[in-house]
Amino acid sequence: MELSLSIPALLFPAISLTMLAYNARYLAIAALIRQLHQKFQETESPEVGLQVKKLRKRLSIIKNMQAVAIVSFLLAVITMFLIYVELRFWANLIFGVSLLALMISLILSLIEVQLSTKALSIQLKDMDTL
Repeated sequence: MELSLSIPALLFPAISLTMLAYNARYLAIAALIRQLHQKFQETESPEVGLQVKKLRKRLSIIKNMQAVAIVSFLLAVITMFLIYVELRFWANLIFGVSLLALMISLILSLIEVQLSTKALSIQLKDMDTL
């Protein structure tokens, strides 16, 4: 298959939208951590401290998701440059690495969603008796 400039360019909107979604998750969790931190200072509840600890783990995963997505984006741009200067072998190789980085980012996103869902189910467990 011949790699043209339009193929890596197709990743631009996908990666951009993915990064927007990741940033929205980051901001939501950061706001929740600030809220829980204030609550922890007031009550010193061990449950709140545990929630902050779990949110910190999710925040770390989101940071890694964003970093790998940015690497994917950068590699797609490098691929376009390599196609432009007619270094086809390197363009194909770098594009493959770009796709791999995007897949890793999406896998991290799946892991973060699973953690988020688990946290919500724990939160809702006490309402099961209603």
